[in-house]
Amino acid sequence: MRNVFLFIRRYFTFLIFLMLQILSLTFLFRYNKFHEAAFMNVAGEFTGRINSKYNNVEYYFKLKKTNEVLVRENNYLRSLLPENYEFADSTIRIVIDTVRIDSLIKFQRFRFYPAKVVGSFISTQTNYFTIHRGQAQGLKKDMGVISSQGILGRVVDVSTNYATVMSVLSRQFKVKAKLKKTGENGTIEWDGIDPGYISLTDIPNSARIAKGDTVVTSELSSIYPPNIMVGTVEEVFKDLSTNFLTIKLKTATNFSNVQYVNAIEDLQRDERMNLEQTTKTQHE
Repeated sequence: MRNVFLFIRRYFTFLIFLMLQILSLTFLFRYNKFHEAAFMNVAGEFTGRINSKYNNVEYYFKLKKTNEVLVRENNYLRSLLPENYEFADSTIRIVIDTVRIDSLIKFQRFRFYPAKVVGSFISTQTNYFTIHRGQAQGLKKDMGVISSQGILGRVVDVSTNYATVMSVLSRQFKVKAKLKKTGENGTIEWDGIDPGYISLTDIPNSARIAKGDTVVTSELSSIYPPNIMVGTVEEVFKDLSTNFLTIKLKTATNFSNVQYVNAIEDLQRDERMNLEQTTKTQHE
């Protein structure tokens, strides 16, 4: 403490000059529009360069993790290939593994588009992220988006080279999912509280559920292929006023570190939607 006081005493004049200089510059930049604009431009450029250098260094140290994510994602997509083809019911049995893929193109239902996450933002109880792929690269509204870990969200807006995706962690997001073990279907929702957990609702009381059970996307989903990972059962709540359960799920996806994603196009979606709309119109 004594050394501190000696330092202040020795450099008292210089310290007072420094404080007055900082105060005068503060007044100059705050109350003079020209100087304020010039200062903000210089500060913005300097900050931008620092952030750019920092991001380059951070990206370098994350290369190993990024490569691991890409390897897992490639393996995951390969495991999905047989499920990307859907045949109309018939008496003919077709085994995909013994048929050339190029001969099955007409039966293909799902197509995958890789993209990189370049930004994210939050609007009240709705979370969005931006991916670097747009209309010019084949993306459309209402495509499902997944990572190597599981479901992520749904495309809501598309520009020429970018698209915004509504995250699963949004009060407005809903999608059909099922218990992998027993097959009961329900609806995925988020309560807007904990980003690590989501809810599966509308599950019958008769369903046999245990902690740790897996929940995946359902065949009833309009944006995802079946059997995409959603999460695992954490708790089960019984609604005494109904015959349904609400299940608290731990999300399969860590939404804070997603870098690469895949958007999914359902090539048969328009046909399905048009047929359903026609049926509703005819029977109203």
